Amino acid sequence: MTEPLWSPGPVRRQTANVRRFIDLARSELDPGVFDYWDLYQYSLREPAGFWRAVWDFCEISGHPGTRVLENPAAMPGANWFPDARLNFAENLLRHRDDRPALIFRSETGQSSELSFAELYRAVARTTEALKSAGVQRGDRVAGYLPNLPETVIAMLATASMGATWSSCSPDFGIDGVVDRLGQIRPKVLFCADAYCYNGRTHDCLEKVRGIVRAIDSITTTVVVAYIDPDAKIRRVPGAVWFSDFIDNRAVEVQFEPLPFDHPLYILYSSGTTGIPKCIVHGAGGTLLQHLKELVLHVNLRRSDRLCYFTTCGWMMWNWMVSALAIGTSLILYEGSPFYPSPAAMFDLIDECEITVFGTGAKAISAWEKAGVKPRESHQLNSLVTLLSTGSPLAPESFDYVYREIKQNLCLSSIAGGTDIVSCFMCGCPILPVWRGELQCAGLGMAVKILREDGSNADIGETGELCCTKPFPAMPVGFWNDGDGSKYQAAYFEKFPGIWAHGDFVAATEHGGYVIQGRSDATLNPGGVRIGTSEIYRQVEGLDEVLESLCIGQDWGDDVRVILFVRLREGMQLDEALAERIRQSIRQNTTPRHVPAKIIQIADIPRTISGKIVELAVRDIVHGLPVKNKDALANPEALELYRDLSELKD
Repeated sequence: MTEPLWSPGPVRRQTANVRRFIDLARSELDPGVFDYWDLYQYSLREPAGFWRAVWDFCEISGHPGTRVLENPAAMPGANWFPDARLNFAENLLRHRDDRPALIFRSETGQSSELSFAELYRAVARTTEALKSAGVQRGDRVAGYLPNLPETVIAMLATASMGATWSSCSPDFGIDGVVDRLGQIRPKVLFCADAYCYNGRTHDCLEKVRGIVRAIDSITTTVVVAYIDPDAKIRRVPGAVWFSDFIDNRAVEVQFEPLPFDHPLYILYSSGTTGIPKCIVHGAGGTLLQHLKELVLHVNLRRSDRLCYFTTCGWMMWNWMVSALAIGTSLILYEGSPFYPSPAAMFDLIDECEITVFGTGAKAISAWEKAGVKPRESHQLNSLVTLLSTGSPLAPESFDYVYREIKQNLCLSSIAGGTDIVSCFMCGCPILPVWRGELQCAGLGMAVKILREDGSNADIGETGELCCTKPFPAMPVGFWNDGDGSKYQAAYFEKFPGIWAHGDFVAATEHGGYVIQGRSDATLNPGGVRIGTSEIYRQVEGLDEVLESLCIGQDWGDDVRVILFVRLREGMQLDEALAERIRQSIRQNTTPRHVPAKIIQIADIPRTISGKIVELAVRDIVHGLPVKNKDALANPEALELYRDLSELKD
């Protein structure tokens, strides 16, 4: 393709936040900074100057201190803002007026709204209640909650006093929650009585009772009356309704000034290949990185309304909530994005006048498969940016967005992860959108694509996504990893002194990137590494195929490619369809990609955040145990792959 799918107009280019930052950088930091790429190079060349400028530009509340970066060559080991003092919650609660802070909608039709002033007062009352419950600085407070206003309130109250917040979404099973929260031993657990998804109500309290019995550190369980205000919370030892728990006398929050690296969040690895890793993120690094991305890369302003479809167990929830520091209104949606119809999210965009909407790449593909054409059925006048992450966004999905959703739209496919609670690759409001490409590396992120031997890959050559210089949002560490050995092994074992993220990526001639999938799930037939997303792109382009999963099966002294397909209801995989799949892969990739076996399957296992679990299926096929099945949204699907006769010849 010789032309981009979208380019920003002159007004957007001239008024973007990042343009103002470029002008500031040129006048105060480096006279050679004129465009995004100049600014990016400056951010790598002078990290201390860049990140200090981000602090000021984003108006972070707190004291940065005189030192910005110690041990800049250490990876890990660099020390950011060692003298700083700040409070994460104070920054998110800096606005205290009557503008809407949280606008809540659910698939059940429930709705509510909290102003910034009301949010501040609710946090004040909850903070005092936590103190009365014995929570102190350094303690852990956990959420097992839907995407509710109370979830945001509980997190902010926890952060305001220097405690650490950790959350799981309520679709996790008891073992999945205990595997995570049991490691960090929270003192207080926030939960809901129940939640609804796709028209069905799911009780939470029975699972909460099992969780509280298994984690003896929990002394208080606070229940949000979301679905059934008459639920019998006596089933749960030490349970109290949220409305009874909060202190109605408190009117002010006493924000605790904390070091830059003070633990703010504990997030978890997927847990599908072993017990989940507890990843500790610092308050300062999280805030600074999020505001850099939200202000400079997403172009958020106070006048915007942001909605990211996410659960509270996915890092995109943490990312979204940080927009409160800008004064942006958040739309919190709870329920299925396809209920009561596949166009539910576009109804939400129009109703709430959302300007920036984010979702997983699979949702965009599912909209297309369902025949959703919002350009014909919705106004979408407010929408200026669509964000996608979670898995690679296929080039065909880019086509769909501009053909059927909206033409004048910045479609930003972004990528990072739980490990950094932020992004390596971002969008940019002053750069064009090229088909199938993530627009750019994030400012301050020294992204490199490396070959297996550690050398730099050429443009267009696929290799390992790496980061060669420290950045503020690197984890503080892992919980219960005193010597740092688990942290070191997770990211720095492959290339010493370089962060290896685990994604298989290629850089493009436009300065963008194409993600091919997880590097630990790549295929290696005949010694040639192949990204699974290359296969998915071809297979899922066929109308009959809803989704697919591809693994490498050890066979003889080599590896053969096995493709599983889930078809539209009532359809069967016959030889004609199988041949069309093979031809599509052969013609549009290479003969090495063509699967040795194509097998129809009724379901594809995925994590609760929606990512398919290729490694777990590969283990099942090879007769290996799969640990922590509670990390999966549909663990029963794994049994469909066990002892398949097609895999024995």
